[in-house]
Amino acid sequence: MATHEPEIREPVDLCLPDGRRLNPAARGWSRRPLHRANLAGAWGRTKRWDWWGVLAGELTLSVVYADVDYIGIAGVWWADLAKGTSGGRDTIVPLARGLRLPEHPGTEPLRYRAGGMELDLCDDDAGTTLRARWREKDGTPGELEARVAQPEGHESLNVVIPWSETRFQYTSKHQARPAQGVLRVGDASWSFGGDRGDAWGVLDVGRGRWPYRTRWNWGGGAGRLADGRTFGLQIGGKWTDGTGFTENGMIVDGRLEKLGDELEWDYDWDAPLRPWKVRTPDGRLDLTLEPIYDKHSRTELLILGTEVHQAFGRWAGSFTRENGETLEIRDLQGFAEESRSRW
Repeated sequence: MATHEPEIREPVDLCLPDGRRLNPAARGWSRRPLHRANLAGAWGRTKRWDWWGVLAGELTLSVVYADVDYIGIAGVWWADLAKGTSGGRDTIVPLARGLRLPEHPGTEPLRYRAGGMELDLCDDDAGTTLRARWREKDGTPGELEARVAQPEGHESLNVVIPWSETRFQYTSKHQARPAQGVLRVGDASWSFGGDRGDAWGVLDVGRGRWPYRTRWNWGGGAGRLADGRTFGLQIGGKWTDGTGFTENGMIVDGRLEKLGDELEWDYDWDAPLRPWKVRTPDGRLDLTLEPIYDKHSRTELLILGTEVHQAFGRWAGSFTRENGETLEIRDLQGFAEESRSRW
């Protein structure tokens, strides 16, 4: 059985008209973004973000635009996985002044210009353009120009995770979207996608109201099967436990297959470069990530704090589809993480 959660097929408000309580009709999942995040009030618990990633062989990068009430973040990060080098810049914005994320994600450009950072995230019907300029810690200039396509009919995993009527999260996770562009840092440059080989865009949209202490797992990946079909991996855990809803699903040639089971995660927080194993209780999904790079970040800001291990590498294993076909997964670019936060 693929999933037990109700599928939402029409636009719906995330909250009741007061903007504070979860709309019962919003509980469920959809194949494309349908929720309007009409959040209001409850300052301090409301979190909004768009996080973009690109998986491009030896190169991985991310762009974040976030408002978590106490602070805002506008940033770029990159890593050359083969060389073990990384860089980028995060700009911390007190009280998230000047940062705005729309109720309908992707309907307004996201722009930021301050603190040595220029950031533009602009959507259209065919995809999203990511542009950024910044200076590294040593003053070296950096520049990103990327395009993440939205192929016609390509589905995403959109779901509301309900802890209670006043604590809930709408997430929209996009995997296996074709990407191409160029990253420049000083005299070095990396071109990706198009004629230079497969590169894949990842999008994590968050709109909701969180408890103060949280832990989550998230994983993703993309690539091609032996027969040339595209495969996207979207998995999560911990933060969804006990809610009856999950953010788990596989995308085969653009079509989402939702999984309702909580996953079994097996890894070592203190040794994140050891394998990360993820499976369903019945073994329908059984995957292992062999990491080659750990992005370890830790931030402490008085009452706020977060620590994350995000391991990048290659996934391998198997997935049995709803029609009984078993797919062999080999050499799939991807990542897995655990985040621990007070926010």
